[in-house]
Amino acid sequence: MSGSTRQTRYEEFSDYVERRGPALLRMAQSLTGNHADAEDLLQAALVKTFFAWERIASPNARDGYVRRAMVNTQISEWRRRRLDVYPTDEIPEQRVDDPTWRTDLADAVGRAVDRLPRRQRMTVLLRYYEDMSEAEIAAALGVSVGTVKSTVSRAVAKLRHDADLTIERART
Repeated sequence: MSGSTRQTRYEEFSDYVERRGPALLRMAQSLTGNHADAEDLLQAALVKTFFAWERIASPNARDGYVRRAMVNTQISEWRRRRLDVYPTDEIPEQRVDDPTWRTDLADAVGRAVDRLPRRQRMTVLLRYYEDMSEAEIAAALGVSVGTVKSTVSRAVAKLRHDADLTIERART
């Protein structure tokens, strides 16, 4: 392999990580439950992906490869941790965090986004869930960047208004 091919592969991989990293980090965080472990998980998956980069035939398959690497790595971590747990007659006192608030919040946000008009919902999902730039969204939807900006602005304002109404109802 020549030096220029290796450099091109590195640059291509770096561009991919820069573009898709935030979305992949959100998935890693959903697997691990916290930001620090998610960063470690994503880094481990990206290392595996880098070494397999030339074997990934389609650019559309890259996200799937990274996601599969994250899932496999996390499963291995869960198995490794399970071996560190030993049975005992005494149960130590531990504060148990109730994680249901995350599910409740995700459900509320999902329902609020679902209530948005179609174009607003699409722009919000592309902007905040897929972490696409305004220019990328404009190209994907065939509209101007200004249209994307105003659509996202109106959608976020509606989501804030709906959240305020929900909070107000909960107080009464």
